[in-house]
Amino acid sequence: MLDRRQLLVRTGAALAASGLGAAFADLDEVAAAPEADVALDWAAVRRQFRLSPGWTHMGGLLLAPHPAPVRRAIERHRRGLDANPVHYLHERGPAIEAAVLRAAGSYLHARPTDIALTDSTTMGLGLLYNGLELRAGDDVLTTTHDFFATHESLRLKAARSGASVRRVTLYRNAARATQDEIVSSLIRGVGPRTRVIALTWVHSSTGVKLPLRRIARALGERRQGVLVCVDGVHGVGVENETVGSLGCDFLIAGCHKWLFGPRGTGFVWGRTTAWDTADATIPSFSGTASPGAEMTPGGFHSFEHRWALAEAFRLHMRIGKARVERRIHSLNRRLKAGLASMPHVTVVTPRPDVLSAGLVCFSVDRMSPDAVVAALRRRRIIATVTPYDPPYARLAPGLLNTPADVDRVLRAIRSLR
Repeated sequence: MLDRRQLLVRTGAALAASGLGAAFADLDEVAAAPEADVALDWAAVRRQFRLSPGWTHMGGLLLAPHPAPVRRAIERHRRGLDANPVHYLHERGPAIEAAVLRAAGSYLHARPTDIALTDSTTMGLGLLYNGLELRAGDDVLTTTHDFFATHESLRLKAARSGASVRRVTLYRNAARATQDEIVSSLIRGVGPRTRVIALTWVHSSTGVKLPLRRIARALGERRQGVLVCVDGVHGVGVENETVGSLGCDFLIAGCHKWLFGPRGTGFVWGRTTAWDTADATIPSFSGTASPGAEMTPGGFHSFEHRWALAEAFRLHMRIGKARVERRIHSLNRRLKAGLASMPHVTVVTPRPDVLSAGLVCFSVDRMSPDAVVAALRRRRIIATVTPYDPPYARLAPGLLNTPADVDRVLRAIRSLR
């Protein structure tokens, strides 16, 4: 009798023997990103989506709509699975999943075999931090600005391993934060027993973007034996960076926000040598021996969504990562400048591009954040509230928006007296 893992591994071996597993043969290669299609203007990008007309959508940092290529891929895979699920899974699944990993590797400029597929940022954080090799006496350093999922994943790991978790404050005032303040605050917190540094690239609580490259350089010799792990969900899909340029050991992100990926998709990338420090939590069903495959949870997933993820990476690369970054930063600069000119508004997010990305946090005098968001919704503008203490109103101008959208939002906020 074969157990399920043995059955699936043998199935994979049979596929490889029949030539259907050849899609995995060159997954160690880093695929070059294609040239951007300059003919794809912003209006054409906007037409990829079926958003309700008459609304200004600035909540994409929370959950994004599916663009046309992703919708079509989901439907194509759904039809195949509905028509003949076992045949489609076995005959098409390996090649399709390999294509997803290739597209992710091309976008991140990473070896596809170093990428694990997950369902969300939270799942990725839990899998990684639970799987890291920590023991009593080891120290994990994180910050007061990180999301609940990071803090809770680390707390659970510490309870099981005996390691300690410390939090440092990187900046006292988000709007006036500097790179020097952030880097020096973090470096001062690194101790002789620090084994893991858990960071978030862009803080959803304030909109502050960490200078990760400067942090990596500042760690210098201390970096030996210390893993830098980054929740990158609000940087991936915005910033024109690669895993190499960020200088981290692990990058975790959901793909259903700025990337416009299918809902319920995400990834964990690990440096090839860093994967040796992490063990899987959920058994993998992959018969391959790559570190990313071993960390990818087994079981049956919403395959039509996972397999459509390649189209989200391809759309971003077709637009061009540099163009995406310029567009989003331009819209955010326009929003921050307009808000800063209003005496009844306090902008929380830093003005410089080097310390901010695609989201802007702010407050309005004598109004709670919930009241601000409700007032904007009555004007058919979608905003969100940060789930932190203190809470702020939050807007996320992105590729679905225009300068006119930003101006409309500014007029609405100006009227909130």
